[in-house]
Amino acid sequence: MRFLLFILLFTLSLSAKNITPNEVYAQTILIQNHVHFLLKHYGYKHNHKKDLEKGLVSVKFKPRNAWQKAYEVLVKINILRISHGYPRIEPIGMEPVENLNPDMVYEMTQRILAEIEIFEVREDIKVPTFELKTFKNKTPVDVYNSFTTISTSFNQLNRSDFSPNYVFSQAMRIYDDLTIILNKLDIKDDTIPDKIIQNATSRDSLIISMKFLSVINKLQRDVGIETVDFSTFSKDKDVTPSDVYTITGMILSELQTIKAYIGLVKSVTPPPLIYMKKVPANIEQLMSWNLRKLELIHSLSRGK
Repeated sequence: MRFLLFILLFTLSLSAKNITPNEVYAQTILIQNHVHFLLKHYGYKHNHKKDLEKGLVSVKFKPRNAWQKAYEVLVKINILRISHGYPRIEPIGMEPVENLNPDMVYEMTQRILAEIEIFEVREDIKVPTFELKTFKNKTPVDVYNSFTTISTSFNQLNRSDFSPNYVFSQAMRIYDDLTIILNKLDIKDDTIPDKIIQNATSRDSLIISMKFLSVINKLQRDVGIETVDFSTFSKDKDVTPSDVYTITGMILSELQTIKAYIGLVKSVTPPPLIYMKKVPANIEQLMSWNLRKLELIHSLSRGK
């Protein structure tokens, strides 16, 4: 009986469809079509070509980074829902893996499409059927950039970008992940937050976040986890809370590989909480604290 069950499970695993970045990218284009239609429906003057040029990068991203950018889009869908009087829906979380495959990013596109279509029904918006196109030679960075375009378009649809409240919420999720990592590694944490720097800016938070990613990269390299070069995200001026939100999202995507490596495969990052009246100084203080907590980790070996 057990042998037959094994054969059945093995057969099912062989029949599972492997989804490629080309297919994921095609779904992101469908999402773009829906968002652009909504912008026209609400009478926004929208320059799609301009959106396509905003924030695009040429980084050798992993699917985990595209997944995290999709999470950002789901958060902006929540902002849209709230602005129209609908209750907030918790964005999806996922168990940590060392190597996330495109299938999981495809699943995120389906959740995004479902949430957009629910919104369209609630608003009684008649939407045309959009053609599903096919693409070749697409990579995770193409998928990431397409999600960036979608995220940018949502700013206009929501008439707002991420506020410091949302960024602080992301930084707290990093804090939560670090706490469980340190506990797993049996590392005593006696760090405390520094005194708040009242004139701290989003640029200060971005600088700290880039240092944070450098430390993560070193930990990853030491144990053979493939790293991502995020240096293109560095900015010297015009840094916005949204820039910091994006980079904290990338921090969360990279922390998942560490959690998976040390055996925290069932430890889903806690969902974001709602915070009010936060300013860049609060984020800088928390991210500085997070960095000092991360720097307590000199090796991941004790987690194995």
